[in-house]
Amino acid sequence: MHIGVDVGGTNTDAVLMDGNKVIASVKSPTTHDVGSGIVEAVGSIMKSSGCAVADIASVMIGTTQFTNAFVEGKKLVPVGVVRAALPATTGILPMTEFPSHLVAQIGRQSYLVEGGYEFDGREINKLDERAVAEAARDMRKRSIRSVVVSGVFTPINDSMENRMAEIIRNEMPDSEVTLSSEIGRIGLIERENASIMNASLTDLSRTVMTAFRDALIQLDIHCPFFVSQNDGTLMTSEFAEKYPVLTFASGPTNSMRGAAFLSGVEDSIVADIGGTTTDVGVLIGGFPRESAVSVDIGSVRTNFRMPDVLAIGLGGGSIVRQSGSDTHVGPDSVALDLLTQARVFGGKTLTATDIAVAAGYADIGDKSLVADLEPAIVEAAVNRMHDFLEATVDRVKSSKGDVPVILVGGGSVLINREIKGASEVIRPELSGVANAIGAGLAQVGGEIDRIYSYNDIGRDESIAQAKEEAVRRAVQAGASKDSAKIVSIEEMPLAYLPAGAVRIKVKAIGDLEQAENLK
Repeated sequence: MHIGVDVGGTNTDAVLMDGNKVIASVKSPTTHDVGSGIVEAVGSIMKSSGCAVADIASVMIGTTQFTNAFVEGKKLVPVGVVRAALPATTGILPMTEFPSHLVAQIGRQSYLVEGGYEFDGREINKLDERAVAEAARDMRKRSIRSVVVSGVFTPINDSMENRMAEIIRNEMPDSEVTLSSEIGRIGLIERENASIMNASLTDLSRTVMTAFRDALIQLDIHCPFFVSQNDGTLMTSEFAEKYPVLTFASGPTNSMRGAAFLSGVEDSIVADIGGTTTDVGVLIGGFPRESAVSVDIGSVRTNFRMPDVLAIGLGGGSIVRQSGSDTHVGPDSVALDLLTQARVFGGKTLTATDIAVAAGYADIGDKSLVADLEPAIVEAAVNRMHDFLEATVDRVKSSKGDVPVILVGGGSVLINREIKGASEVIRPELSGVANAIGAGLAQVGGEIDRIYSYNDIGRDESIAQAKEEAVRRAVQAGASKDSAKIVSIEEMPLAYLPAGAVRIKVKAIGDLEQAENLK
């Protein structure tokens, strides 16, 4: 038996699963301290199912805590950046494009030292180890404990970053060091940005993971727990504590994976309608389509893997307003306070949930409390919600033809009409907890994205090395070595670089290591 949990902005969902079979499920409000919400949700399914805690082999948790913290610029720590690149890259310093509210939390403390590589792994310059040590001593004086080390083309050869990290830890034993070669892809600025995001979350990641562990201990559940990544796979709690940035957008990913499982349709568009937002993305082979371009998070460009998901301000808690003859739905939401502020629950705020109840296609709360709504306002709001979703579905489509659209999430009750551009609209059973199911079904993954020289070592050896590294990363993240397998290989020749340069991306996934081996 295993448990899947998804901690959303409005609700915490939990499911108890026996293999691929859902035994029990629950949706409960997310609490401000996170942990008590998990205790409530997991405790509820344990009680309703009669399952003994000794039968739980693993717990999988998805969370939006880290995404929200970075976007809002809250609970972040100061970060120092040591970049090995001189004499190159002086034109753009680290954190140049970070918005002011993030700079206020993180700062712009950076150090450029000699070092870095060419695209084929040749050194631009020898690493200036003395300058790295001096940077570490300066950061120690400034009480900066979270450090990023980066360099030009270091994903191709991480030796320089590893040496920089070693020097910094010698000078600052209590420091937390993030290596950019372990976070992002080839492009320096976007990779460095993603690493800074990760480093700024070090204290919060420790707090959140401790809250998760304490919640399970309170429930007397002592099995290993795992955290969802944004590619639909899992990582150990220790790995997640070190790399919290990898959880960004894991919520929509879990919902899409759950949608594929519940519907049996692996190629489709999924609309996950929650209490605050709707996330729309494309499923290919049961996994979310990956974004092919740099992704902005909190107005900061990154290049680490992210699902190609479009988020819109439509959810069950979206506030409905009348402005003259126009009716507006969202994008602001009552979110966590839906159960107290929505009119059907005795509140005074008109929400999308109230509209669905007044329109007669949702049975939530007390419908008599919205009986006085003017039919014209209800109809206008219903049209607005459907038009909004149709436009978003059209934006994420990659072909002209109609495709299946799967509706999941607690807010899926907002949609009751056909969707233009959809060959069919699928509302699977248990769609309200698809996110928790997706977390519970997830395997463990590892990925490599590097440039190889076919002229130097040949195509076969290059691909073999990439495969080996992808499998190693999957095992490091908690996958059983025997079950790890390669699921995708991409080769992209780089015509503008010499020496037969080819960018290779390889992804491996595997089943969780047996719980008894992880305890």
